[in-house]
Amino acid sequence: MKMIQHFHLASQYLSTAGKSFLAHKEDDSHTNMKFSPAEKSLLTWPLDDTGTQLALNYETFSLVWKTTTPQFLSLKGTTHEEVVAWLKKMAKSSKFTQPYEYKLHYKLPYSMGNEDTFELNSEDEAQELIRIRTLAQNILTTFLETENLKSDVRVWPHHFDTGAFAHLHDGSGKSIGLGLAIPDDMVDDFYFYISGYRGNTGLRTWAFPPLTYGKWHNNGFKGGVLSASEITEEIGLQFFREALGAYKK
Repeated sequence: MKMIQHFHLASQYLSTAGKSFLAHKEDDSHTNMKFSPAEKSLLTWPLDDTGTQLALNYETFSLVWKTTTPQFLSLKGTTHEEVVAWLKKMAKSSKFTQPYEYKLHYKLPYSMGNEDTFELNSEDEAQELIRIRTLAQNILTTFLETENLKSDVRVWPHHFDTGAFAHLHDGSGKSIGLGLAIPDDMVDDFYFYISGYRGNTGLRTWAFPPLTYGKWHNNGFKGGVLSASEITEEIGLQFFREALGAYKK
């Protein structure tokens, strides 16, 4: 199993912590996460009034129950059942009124058996995942700020994308969804994406001018995509700026 798959599976503990302890939101945003470049970690929303969070540290491949006295669980060689038992214990020790429950409401493309353990197969691969997530966080945050667009930048547990969504507020009724996706059937690489909408309808791209970096798709997914592995922050920003310009015309 690739490291991205191990991290995707491990992120479900953060998602289910949000589901266990936070008020339900229709858009499922209580289950999403933030990537912190400084901590090299995924973080839940605060899970209680004291600011307790659950983190997944990419560098140490461990879970961190973040309180005034943080508790750590290395995932290396650990089974799913052991992680669930630890999280139940952490919730109880923090005097949470609700128990932790691991219950997904969607299907993932891979899973672990009862005897399978998490492994840190490649530290180089883990470092590349940190680099890619940091790049995405920096590009999206900078782009939204410079274009005066308002959105949280969050990692969504189902597709494991770093995503944002913003209304243009220019009288057009348009909005954009953008982010970083993990490799899939459309692109065999991490890739940046942007798509435009008017209401719930995706905007067609067939008449848009070519992008300097990346390309437009108009079949199935309607929007722009750019492979992320070997790009700089400036190239990523140019991709999003050009694409936004096309949607604004």
